Amino acid sequence: MELITPQHFLILASLLFAIGFLGVLIRRNVLLMLMSLELMLNGVNIALVAFSRSGTNLDGSIFVFFIMTVAAAEVAVGLALLVALFKKRDSVFSEDMRLLRN
Repeated sequence: MELITPQHFLILASLLFAIGFLGVLIRRNVLLMLMSLELMLNGVNIALVAFSRSGTNLDGSIFVFFIMTVAAAEVAVGLALLVALFKKRDSVFSEDMRLLRN
């Protein structure tokens, strides 16, 4: 049986980050863009935990706690913007975001 090493976690983290990055670049739906940003943040969280567990310093786990707090605030603000966009334009596409200033 093969032991799971920090390299396995880093591969998983980079895959999650890459999928999230492509989702932000390709998608036009703002809700899917927010979900892709969350994937990117989770990829970073996995990498931080892998680095902190492989060493003797657990500061990476503390950073993960703060990143999760910021992600929760980001989701709240993002969903508020999404609701405002949908109320004003009946659409959730990113090209309609610039129309909120009128």
